[in-house]
Amino acid sequence: MRAFFIRRYGGPAVLEEGELPAPGLGPRDVRIAVHAASVNPVDWKIRDGALRALLPYRFPLVLGNDCAGEVREVGAEVTAFKPGDAVWTRLDKDRIGAFAEEVVVPASLVAPKPSRLSFEEAASLPLVGLTAWQALVEVGQLSAGQTVLVHAGAGGVGAVAVQVARHLGARVVATASAKNHAFVKQLGADAVVDYHAQRFEDVVRDADVVLDTVGADTQLRSFRCVRPGGHVISITDRPTVALARTWGVSPVLWPVFALISARATLAARRHGAHYTYLFMHPSGEQLRTLGDLVDTGALRPHVDRVFPFAQTREAIAHAESGQARGKVVIRVRD
Repeated sequence: MRAFFIRRYGGPAVLEEGELPAPGLGPRDVRIAVHAASVNPVDWKIRDGALRALLPYRFPLVLGNDCAGEVREVGAEVTAFKPGDAVWTRLDKDRIGAFAEEVVVPASLVAPKPSRLSFEEAASLPLVGLTAWQALVEVGQLSAGQTVLVHAGAGGVGAVAVQVARHLGARVVATASAKNHAFVKQLGADAVVDYHAQRFEDVVRDADVVLDTVGADTQLRSFRCVRPGGHVISITDRPTVALARTWGVSPVLWPVFALISARATLAARRHGAHYTYLFMHPSGEQLRTLGDLVDTGALRPHVDRVFPFAQTREAIAHAESGQARGKVVIRVRD
């Protein structure tokens, strides 16, 4: 199969295009002919080696974490899908590889593609949709009438989080540049803070949940916005010892994680808040829930640009530049 892969960690130059053997199919797996895949920050973080302590991959490694396509083959124990079904999925973290003509994924991580979406639109949602859902519902336990602050509301995760929070009945405040204010309000934000003109911590107080999609100083300042007992949830910076334990990282490395997350942990303690570093987990069941939101019109994908498969390098570079509004998608086949 044709694929984009790496043989070692490094910058954009290490990404190769070529032919690799198709992955083997287990009894509980589904083989999917990929029609479209999306680009996510985790893709270039894996390429760079920034996540090697959490995700110790073997080479050659095909990049890409979510996609949409058609079922080509099912394992002997799979009954929920059949060849020809249109599906979407966030691949297993141990078996990524969406930047290829085929992927193999456990059937439990697959869901029917929402019929109203094209393959390109559907491919844009699994990773960011699951991230937003798990942050707001599983971790933050956001409910109607509460307030949530979503950083980078025009970004891939942020745009979905604004819509999910709106669906849950929360009051939604988002940060965005001035040029994206109208877009974020269309998504359902009640208020938008221009982070270039205002310090968001001077505007937002006593939020129940803050979703940090930016990291660095933005994350630490976010603790000034959350109420005692509230949640600051990060998907970018300062992974915690709790995450290291959950992912089976060697205890030898736990002190490193403690050091990395120390400033956020101390800030949470000082403000009486909870701090969680979230690395989302794949779930076919939750994708079905997100599909229901799509079908009812509560959730809409926002694709910034679609690149042909041959321009996968350019697609990653465009997403990595930080200039995209919404998701960057790769069309693998017409």
